[in-house]
Amino acid sequence: MTEPHSHLEIALASIRVFTDDGRMDLGELERLLELALRDRVVDEDEKRVLANIFARAEKDGVEADVAARIAEVRRRHALPA
Repeated sequence: MTEPHSHLEIALASIRVFTDDGRMDLGELERLLELALRDRVVDEDEKRVLANIFARAEKDGVEADVAARIAEVRRRHALPA
């Protein structure tokens, strides 16, 4: 059996973020990033999925520490805002 593509794992894991309390916390963000960085590279599919998740999270509101971490990830991995 082949392993699922990491961008799909990230998308599936994000469901829990938004169904739990509707807002992303720092721990949830870090878990998503662990999936993306498992192979030490954030590929184009992972960038697309993370960018969509971040946009959704910001729309619903995030704490300052989460916003700062999202901004750092966007800069470091060239994710669209």
